[in-house]
Amino acid sequence: MMRLDYLLDTHSLDLCFEVGPIRPPSEAFSLLIRATRNCPWNRCQFCPVYKGQKFELRSADEVVKDIETARAIADGIREIAWKMGYGDRVREIAANIYNSYVHNASLRNVALWLWAGGTTAFLQDANSLIMRTPDLVKVVSALKQAFPSLSRITSYARSKTAAKKSLEELKELKDAGLSRLHIGMESGSDIVLAYMDKGVTAEEHIIGGRKVKEAGISLCEYVMPGLGGRRMSAEHAKETARVLNEINPDHIRLRTLQVHPDTPLWEKLESGDFELQSEDEIVAEIGDFISRLEFTGELKSDHILNLLPELEGKFPESRDPCLATISRYFSLPENERLNFKLGRRLGLYERLDDLHDPVKHQHIDEALRRIRQSGENVEKVIQNFKTRYL
Repeated sequence: MMRLDYLLDTHSLDLCFEVGPIRPPSEAFSLLIRATRNCPWNRCQFCPVYKGQKFELRSADEVVKDIETARAIADGIREIAWKMGYGDRVREIAANIYNSYVHNASLRNVALWLWAGGTTAFLQDANSLIMRTPDLVKVVSALKQAFPSLSRITSYARSKTAAKKSLEELKELKDAGLSRLHIGMESGSDIVLAYMDKGVTAEEHIIGGRKVKEAGISLCEYVMPGLGGRRMSAEHAKETARVLNEINPDHIRLRTLQVHPDTPLWEKLESGDFELQSEDEIVAEIGDFISRLEFTGELKSDHILNLLPELEGKFPESRDPCLATISRYFSLPENERLNFKLGRRLGLYERLDDLHDPVKHQHIDEALRRIRQSGENVEKVIQNFKTRYL
């Protein structure tokens, strides 16, 4: 049987296409195609991702060339699988490439995509919807043509951009194959949005979201618990639920605030103008938010910064179970809540039921004892652990 490294060399798979810095967790196994570079707004107080970088529109032809490169890599990996005797069973070869060829992000992305089945693609960076509609249609159409196996093509977008697109343009994108838009709503409160320099209003969130839905494109809205801090928490929860109820998105995803030192919000935190909530206060805020939700989509808590990932399900039927989980958390003795918080931030706990694991529980209790003996503030230590996930 031929060696994998030899076949990779002979098939010239050391090809590259542009890959941006981030994608939603739900697009972890998607083919990543960079349609734009960085963020056209780039002023949000809480976001460190694109600070100091210039936004650039890529030409449709340039992006199509990247799609063709990705297809050449995928075809090469499939051909190697056949030559190594695996036939259509490409997963093992793809996994080997992903784990071994760390120097080539493009090759690894295509390998991971093939390993996962090769059915989804995500257009980067922060707001690809800002492209001229004919150009974006060209890109989406090229993706569909190059990869007939794609069942979903998605992108980040801003509410304001969606609001400015005509319904006809959005329908044209839908017909071309754009399946879903991920929008960072963050908050529905005009007070919080202005404070965070989000560059959008609650009304624009509603207009943009409704228009996306009317065009038949699946809509995923992201909410940031804790974004209002202690001062604006109640306003943040109430108004965010109100705006989402008016939009009725297909998905709502929770992304708890964690302030990065390289953001303008860090300076407000240091000066005392903004005050972070405790983990318990954020859980209470999420409970207030969920109690007000009247949408008919799916809630997800699929991010490591969220303390309670089990707050998820189809609404409205999952509202009461989610609130029951929050009540269960607050019914725990304080020392048990502390154990869970540290265990979650250490990556040992996923769900409240994990507290019943005696080995993990004892391990975390011992960690708590060491922290206290050192004189450190336990809550501050837990907060510091969260910065690892930024």
